[in-house]
Amino acid sequence: MKKEAKTGLLFGSFNPIHNGHLMIAAYMVEYGGLDQVWFVVSPHNPLKEKATLLADHHRLAMVNLAIEDDKRFKSSNIEFKLPKPSYTIDTLTWLSEKYPGKIFIPILGSDNLPTLHKWKNFEALLAQYNIYIYPRPGTAPSRFDDQPSLIRIDAPLITVSSSFIRQGIKEGRDMRYFLPERVWKYITEMNFYR
Repeated sequence: MKKEAKTGLLFGSFNPIHNGHLMIAAYMVEYGGLDQVWFVVSPHNPLKEKATLLADHHRLAMVNLAIEDDKRFKSSNIEFKLPKPSYTIDTLTWLSEKYPGKIFIPILGSDNLPTLHKWKNFEALLAQYNIYIYPRPGTAPSRFDDQPSLIRIDAPLITVSSSFIRQGIKEGRDMRYFLPERVWKYITEMNFYR
């Protein structure tokens, strides 16, 4: 009997994707027992400011540049095609129906836990899926800390963020070593975040 592929889903605006995202994804494959991680590029989040958000196709292009040589990773633009705003439970339902041979495991930073109760159908999410949680700095305790479907993965603490990189570029700083080389080249050539 063929084993079902365990596929992690790393959701984000990836504005831009950076080495921290890749480190978390690599850790989840190498130490978390996943066969692959898909980078699910999210359209505009209504809770985030749109002013600094690049167009969907540019953010997807940067993800593709970052992962193009690595078979462990795949990009997904599925949320571009689903009704807006996109909800994790809807994306998971769609993917599970389209790829019945895969076990999908959302990957979330621990900073999402304090507001998880505000997510659409969060009870169904917790009941139907295991969710890998990686540590984020300054995360407060939450009511979900003892939830058995939330599996804590002791990944390295990554403090670099896309907002830090955008701010550095805006200030004229050389941020090349925080990003995959091809992504830095794309940002520089397109004159983004200045």
